[in-house]
Amino acid sequence: MAGKFTSSTQAIPDVGNVPRHIAIIMDGNGRWAKQRFMPRVAGHKRGVETVRAMVKACIARGVEYLTLFAFSSENWRRPAEEVSFLMNLFINALQGEIGKLHANGVRLKVVGDLSAFEPRLVALIREGEAKTANNSRLTLTIAANYGGRWDILQAMNQLALAHPEKAGCYGEADLAPHLMMAYAPEPDLFIRTGGEQRISNFLLWQLAYSELHFTATLWPDFDDAALDAAITSYRRRERRFGRTSEQLGEQQGGPALAVSSAPTLAPPVTDRDA
Repeated sequence: MAGKFTSSTQAIPDVGNVPRHIAIIMDGNGRWAKQRFMPRVAGHKRGVETVRAMVKACIARGVEYLTLFAFSSENWRRPAEEVSFLMNLFINALQGEIGKLHANGVRLKVVGDLSAFEPRLVALIREGEAKTANNSRLTLTIAANYGGRWDILQAMNQLALAHPEKAGCYGEADLAPHLMMAYAPEPDLFIRTGGEQRISNFLLWQLAYSELHFTATLWPDFDDAALDAAITSYRRRERRFGRTSEQLGEQQGGPALAVSSAPTLAPPVTDRDA
């Protein structure tokens, strides 16, 4: 529901030891396959298995929202054969997984410009969203043909059409309901696998105050232990939202980094790992 969640630039959101919302760029499928002298598409197939495992892992840890960057608006630049394989893999995954997601109380959402997809794929997406719409155990969002700049522009265009009389006076609260992920809180934790350290046009608006975790682990190898290391890193962060460490300590009634005293989920990670 639009307007349900706190904007991190307008108010201080609630912070817990477990991220309420985790967003992930699933990078490294092609390199994983290349290391094994396999075609790149084999890495993408293995990556689907990791998605399945991460959905289960997030449910077990109490994460409420999991958002995965599956296909960016720039990924159309890849070889045509790979793009075609990815589209078919998306279709097969939807056909094979929707029933399982529904049985496990998972709500599916797909965000992005779906106009570029073939009608059969769009129909499967809409069917999956409709079937799982009332589930509340975990909201799984797949970003497909999505770009952060595109998201902001489409929201701005919708706002301009809806309220032309306010042109020149729009505020954040006016724009936020038109963003593709207005139904979810901002991500607490952003993870990118595969060693790259950039956000690659993913959720530009929503990641304003997210904690960033980069790992060299390739997506097909990203497992429960890797997820726990990311959450442990998140727990050590001082989430100030513009405040000072002293203010944070006073609010918590103890040391400013009191959050780090929470039970760890995995062995400590070094700054290099983070």
